[in-house]
Amino acid sequence: QVMLVESGGGSVQAGGSLRLSCAGSGRTFSSYDLGWFRQAPGKDLEFVSAIRIGTYERYYADSVAGRFMISRDNAKNMLYLRMNSLKPEDTAVYYCAAGAVTDSNYDTALPYNDWGQGTQVTVFS
Repeated sequence: QVMLVESGGGSVQAGGSLRLSCAGSGRTFSSYDLGWFRQAPGKDLEFVSAIRIGTYERYYADSVAGRFMISRDNAKNMLYLRMNSLKPEDTAVYYCAAGAVTDSNYDTALPYNDWGQGTQVTVFS
């Protein structure tokens, strides 16, 4: 099990940028695939991005591809999400998650066993 704590959320004008951080505890952080999800008010949980262990292969939702970049620093037990060209529709609570994913389920919540508490991102026009 790994404990995850997100930070870096806030309010930003459309077109702006934010970098979310997710701090993980435990010596096994580097052995987990990691992901970001978000949930807007009244909507379902939505996959944003994921990064694999070993290969560091990255996946993005179509809605954020080209604007967001996921990265991890295993030495610091950190996961990041750089968000550029933010839009009002990016407004949501963002969660980081850890688990063991496959090529066919990385964009579902199912394989992620550990979740952070979330950080609010608000984009105003």
